[in-house]
Amino acid sequence: MLARAAVPAIVTLFAWLPLAHAGSQTIPASAEGQIEFNAPSGNIGCIYTPKGGTSTYEPQDGGPELSCSRVEPSYVTVNLGPNGPATLIKNPGEQGCCSDVAKLAYGNSWSKGPFTCQSSTKGLTCTGSNGHGFFLSKAKVTVK
Repeated sequence: MLARAAVPAIVTLFAWLPLAHAGSQTIPASAEGQIEFNAPSGNIGCIYTPKGGTSTYEPQDGGPELSCSRVEPSYVTVNLGPNGPATLIKNPGEQGCCSDVAKLAYGNSWSKGPFTCQSSTKGLTCTGSNGHGFFLSKAKVTVK
């Protein structure tokens, strides 16, 4: 009888806990804190660099930074920092996108620092906590 009486109390106790965001995906970081992921299509790849950068790369403003590249139909890179709008680079020169790294599954989201990305069959949408962000797909690129 005591066990039956305890069930409502236990349910009430855990009811205030936030539910995990359905479809959120955790992607492990490298030893220096960078996180790499691709869209399932393999056409878009992203690298998150933490504040302060790494031993081989420091973002222009000190970071954190999210840099995503699209391969087809033309190679472009979009950089998003903690302040200001995203920057579109139409001819980035170096084209090292989309190695064999974790895939951000369609329908899933990823978050780290001030950035959140949502993967869908339509493309990849990433935003910063400052409201700026970008959309990448084979069909188009938009930055704000």
